[in-house]
Amino acid sequence: MSAHSRAASRAPGVLTRRTLSELGELQEAVQRHRAQRDAALRLLTASRQAATDVAQREFWLEFVWADQEYRVAVRRLAEFCVRHQDLGGVRSHGLAAS
Repeated sequence: MSAHSRAASRAPGVLTRRTLSELGELQEAVQRHRAQRDAALRLLTASRQAATDVAQREFWLEFVWADQEYRVAVRRLAEFCVRHQDLGGVRSHGLAAS
């Protein structure tokens, strides 16, 4: 039986343990990268008045890197949701209105 056939035979809205685990990991990655991005943004904002131009540039580069990592994590989570939307389970796990 193919993976698609097995998925189609499950009750609507039921995700496998493996799929739920993947969803949890993706959600944790988004949260972790958001926290890193937020911290980098706070440092960048604080550096505007207290740091040299060179230091400000370093803070800017750190923020840009953290922001890119966050965007990649969000994109991976969105791709997961698209892949699993036919199962109906993603919505019931708190991702519908994020």
